[in-house]
Amino acid sequence: MKLVDVILTASANTLRSKLRTSLTIIAIFIGSFTLTLTNGLGSGVSSYIDTQLNNLGAKDVLVIQTSDSNLGGPGSEDSATPREYDPSKKVSATTFGLTTTVMTQADIAKIQKVAGIKSVEPNLSLAPDFIKGPSDKKFQVSANPYISGTRVELAVGDQLNNDSAELQVLVPVEYVEVLGFSSNEAAVGTTVSIGVTDGAGQQRVVSAIVKGVQQKGVTNAGGMNTNTALTNAIYQAQTAGLPEATVNSYTVLVAKFDDSYSDSQITSLKNDLKDLGYAATTFEEQIGSFKQVVEGIILVLNAFAVIALLAASFGIINTLLMSVQERTKEIGLMKAMGMSSPKIFMLFSAEAVMLGFWGSFFGVAIAQIVGAVTNSIVSQGILKDLAGLTLLSFPIQSTVIIVLIVMAVAFLAGTLPAFRAARQNPIDSLRYE
Repeated sequence: MKLVDVILTASANTLRSKLRTSLTIIAIFIGSFTLTLTNGLGSGVSSYIDTQLNNLGAKDVLVIQTSDSNLGGPGSEDSATPREYDPSKKVSATTFGLTTTVMTQADIAKIQKVAGIKSVEPNLSLAPDFIKGPSDKKFQVSANPYISGTRVELAVGDQLNNDSAELQVLVPVEYVEVLGFSSNEAAVGTTVSIGVTDGAGQQRVVSAIVKGVQQKGVTNAGGMNTNTALTNAIYQAQTAGLPEATVNSYTVLVAKFDDSYSDSQITSLKNDLKDLGYAATTFEEQIGSFKQVVEGIILVLNAFAVIALLAASFGIINTLLMSVQERTKEIGLMKAMGMSSPKIFMLFSAEAVMLGFWGSFFGVAIAQIVGAVTNSIVSQGILKDLAGLTLLSFPIQSTVIIVLIVMAVAFLAGTLPAFRAARQNPIDSLRYE
């Protein structure tokens, strides 16, 4: 019997007991369906997080704080150990028991000398009062300094240019209508006013050109992005009248390094900064904890799918054991006609694989249909503001892997019945009643 004949015979044999076979396939279907959906959820969310990572910052950027920042708070290792006062270090405001040591131009110069660091800039903390457009209504807004090399998801317009002397801003898409613009396109190229309160309590107004309209995302919800020129203008306005020592004190610095650096080179660079008393992290590391939480949730959901597949494997064992018992005489006849034990084993194993294939095929197919419908509903509903998010994504390689895994599980489940069939004595089998 050739391999093709084995497959065709196995396919025909699975239809002998339609009810038992159908129930087994349904059990496999449930496991495959669940596994496909949970993996689709993981792929969709992970892809969106990677996209949002570009909104957070470029991959050749380090976020730098002093190594003793954020220490001394409740639960930290040194929370019960008072630290000696160091007059050379200035501590910023304490929040929730956590303190941050600020940095100055001297720290910037020190970091700039580290091999591999291309540039160092302070990450200025902006606190605008409002933003105003053609409607003359004022709306509260936060501001995020734009970092060169990042790619903000835009509805229309262009990315900001940090090398330009023009004061440029990216307006959040949810602000377009309330500011008085008729459309996203109408906002681009116009001027908006940004109110800022200075150190003396006087309100100043900074005008900026709308360079583009940014889509809403988890990393920039409700906040506008400002280029370097506008960032400096807002910062100078809000710090006017404050002591110079306060103006030139920073809690966070942003350093750029060679984008060709390998992971080991980046680690070495961070170690060099650590030796100087600075803690440096990449944007990818900062968002990594969030990705780990998502991956953990997906792992738990996958565990339920695996349990369903294990339950289905017992259904395969039961189905094939019953089939072996019912076809005892047939097995004896096949052996009497010269069919070898390995071929008998292959025949029953093929039946198990066929059950796994059809169960996983229907599970994957229905899951993708359900996923497409779900994506369509949520994209117009609760997730309509998160442009670019495909909640359930089904990469072809993932679906193929799921089918192959289920077929492998089915094969393993079918080995016991297949061994029993292969070891049948032809004489005893022909006598079986």
